Amino acid sequence: MIATDRFVFLHLHKAGGSFVNDCLRRFVPDAREIGYHLPRELIPKRYQLLPVLGLVRNPWSYYVSWYAFQARRPQPNALFRILSDGGRLPFAATVRNLLELGSEDTLLEPLLAALPSGYGNRGLNLPAFALAPIRGSGRGFYSFLHDYLYGAGGPTHAGRMESVRTDLLRMLAAVDQPVGASMRLFILDAPPRNVSEHGAYRDYYDDSLRELVAQKDATLIARYEYRFDD
Repeated sequence: MIATDRFVFLHLHKAGGSFVNDCLRRFVPDAREIGYHLPRELIPKRYQLLPVLGLVRNPWSYYVSWYAFQARRPQPNALFRILSDGGRLPFAATVRNLLELGSEDTLLEPLLAALPSGYGNRGLNLPAFALAPIRGSGRGFYSFLHDYLYGAGGPTHAGRMESVRTDLLRMLAAVDQPVGASMRLFILDAPPRNVSEHGAYRDYYDDSLRELVAQKDATLIARYEYRFDD
């Protein structure tokens, strides 16, 4: 979370937020970093009436990025360890488990037991009590994460990770944030941050898993007009 006198930027997991955080810390003098991956409900009182900026990502792409990033880590997080059976399950089985967290409790219970009881300052930063409301929702993990972070109304000004450079400039203009020449150059030319290494996300899906994402994340997909072949 980055708070300024004009807006608050909330960092949705694996959606280009590291790039935006870096940009704001470099070029916005009053930018203040407040925690990591913290949700809208934890915005400090003095900033709560400000517009919220946020990014989203194609859900099919998100699940590939999440899996690829965690699979390469020497010590993956609890979410990946439990849903992948300690790294033994391949992409499709692991992501299917992630998508079904809101529909059945077989894996949710051990996952909640393994998650921290409070917020920290690294990783997904999703305590057990924050994930628990997914129980019985039937929703995809990424849709749940979106609403948990931004609230049901979503960000005041939303951009897509796939067009983060132009969308960030548009969002900053919408909140009257000055963008100098150096900041504009950074937004347009600086390399991405914290990128997962993987192939084209479409290649990871069979028809069944592709349709399961379409079903579980249907509301988010419709809201941001995503398609599998974007």
